[in-house]
Amino acid sequence: MKAIIPVAGAGTKLRPHTYTQPKALMPLAGKPVLGIIIDQLVDAGINEFVLVVGYLGDKIQDYVKEHYDHLNIRFIHQNERNGLGHAVFLCKKAVAGDDVLIVLGDTICEYNIAEFLNEEGSVLAVKRVDDPRDFGVAETDEEHNVTRLIEKPQIPKSNNALVGIYKITDSKFLFDCLENIGSSKDGGQADFGLTKALDCMVSQGIRFKTFKVSNWFDCGKKETMLESNATLLKKWGGVISEDHSFENTIIIPPVSIGAGCEIRNSIIGPHVSIGEKALIQYSIVKESMVGSFAKLYDVVLHDSLIGCDTEIKGETRTLNIGDDTEIDLG
Repeated sequence: MKAIIPVAGAGTKLRPHTYTQPKALMPLAGKPVLGIIIDQLVDAGINEFVLVVGYLGDKIQDYVKEHYDHLNIRFIHQNERNGLGHAVFLCKKAVAGDDVLIVLGDTICEYNIAEFLNEEGSVLAVKRVDDPRDFGVAETDEEHNVTRLIEKPQIPKSNNALVGIYKITDSKFLFDCLENIGSSKDGGQADFGLTKALDCMVSQGIRFKTFKVSNWFDCGKKETMLESNATLLKKWGGVISEDHSFENTIIIPPVSIGAGCEIRNSIIGPHVSIGEKALIQYSIVKESMVGSFAKLYDVVLHDSLIGCDTEIKGETRTLNIGDDTEIDLG
């Protein structure tokens, strides 16, 4: 089985950070989102990957080649932003009719992957949500067979949200449906969706089952990114690199602190992730994510997302600061 991971999106809801960093490389609990996804799949026995890259795709390729050079990974470029369905359709020749596992590049879930892959036939991962109107939704019968799939329904008939993990054992039918949608008169950019193609398969009699994941961590915007960071730090525990310099500093776990960090006269934690070679002095940081090479002086930060190579001096604030920024709040 080959895994398709679309990572071509611009991540507009995470701007200004995604002006310089792909959403898939945003660090979560000390590790890039894409790295968490690939490691999950490798642990389940998958070693063939097709990554669909686009916006800032060179950074994704550099990261993958540095950390996963031992895997069989192919890159396909999506030059036009024609939606998720188009991204998957570009992989048609690469998968050559094989069974495929599609995992969206911003989807981190807790679930039994081996059990999911061993389910007979095609399977869609879902999670019950309170308000499914912002998601793709799977309507099912009493035996969990999918009867209909609809994207962002105004009047939902189910609260089973599609989390972005799909096992397709009939990939030929998937690509046929994608091709028909893309070539139809009303199949423009807005309609070239993966959910619509999967519903096309259902209407042709292809059987889908749903598989409920235990947890779904949203990495789509600042608030949910910070929430997911805190939750994963609690679950996994923090990792503090041995290569560090702490002086008169209090660490309140769980935290993740990268290599080469210098922290003096500060209080760090709980639920803080700090990238490598950050410098923090006379500061208090909690419930936040701080990028590599950032410099913080005399600040109190909470619920903040701080980009790489950022310098901040001043007083208490809640901030959402992109890379290569210098702010003096003094």
